[in-house]
Amino acid sequence: MKNLVAATYAPMHRNGTLNLDLIGPYSDFLKIRNVTGAFINGSTGDFVSLSTEERKRIVEAWSSTKRDGFFLTNHVGHNNLREAKELAAHSEGHSDAICALPPSYFKPKTVESLLFYCGEIAKSAPSIPFYYYHIPVLTGANFKMIEFLEMAVKTIPNFAGIKYSDYNASDFAKCLHFDQGSQNILFGVDEKLVSSLPLGATGWVGSTYNHLSPLYYELISSYHNNNLEKANQLQEKAILFVETLDKLGGFNGAGKSFMRMFGLDMGPSRYPHTTLTNEQLNTAIQKLAQHGMLDYFGNQFSPSI
Repeated sequence: MKNLVAATYAPMHRNGTLNLDLIGPYSDFLKIRNVTGAFINGSTGDFVSLSTEERKRIVEAWSSTKRDGFFLTNHVGHNNLREAKELAAHSEGHSDAICALPPSYFKPKTVESLLFYCGEIAKSAPSIPFYYYHIPVLTGANFKMIEFLEMAVKTIPNFAGIKYSDYNASDFAKCLHFDQGSQNILFGVDEKLVSSLPLGATGWVGSTYNHLSPLYYELISSYHNNNLEKANQLQEKAILFVETLDKLGGFNGAGKSFMRMFGLDMGPSRYPHTTLTNEQLNTAIQKLAQHGMLDYFGNQFSPSI
């Protein structure tokens, strides 16, 4: 995985059931905006509020729309290891890779315990790469990833890398350059993307790449053209977007609602995330317009509902 990978939402009808018919247009939307892949059934995708059967149906729908060159990663982590292994096995033939975050209620207390969990899932889908999903702010499993990585490459044959959704620059850099960069280490903190560039990051997974891929590609280009001031300014605009929506009831649900501005009605978010009204969305648009943000949403964006 390289460049921008969107952590995708789970489209739903107004009654809260899955709206799988929207996944085709959603996939086309991401490809038009040069997003190189989709990370499905993750935190952005309300996975903790979905049943195992719903998660299977989502990956099947994405698989049916997949085209060459678009990388599909299915998150299969679960508090129940048996369910995680079932989701992993089902992913073979549907996704290009699987990824798993650790149990978050009864947490693994040692790196060895985490390796066992990951190994059991990975061997349930031996024909596709396995990634570990590191997001300690939500899971509470906070180990040094370089220690985990050194052990994982020796014990998990199809281990491929880490979705690193934490800001620990030293540990991230060590993972990125481990064994001459042999592992695929994806940076997963959208609001700090600019800080990952001096470390050598080349791949990013995040929810705001659904909305702001044109801005982020300009940010990356500005950095590599030594226009650090412009890169930092663009990062501040991305932070403003997150903060603006977060104040309307939390970013997860608000970000999903904001997709209506691109002609993709993702429907409601499941509890405890909120779903924005049209009035709330218009309030957000007005604030973003005041800060010169609207041009960064791309051609598919409409400032009115």
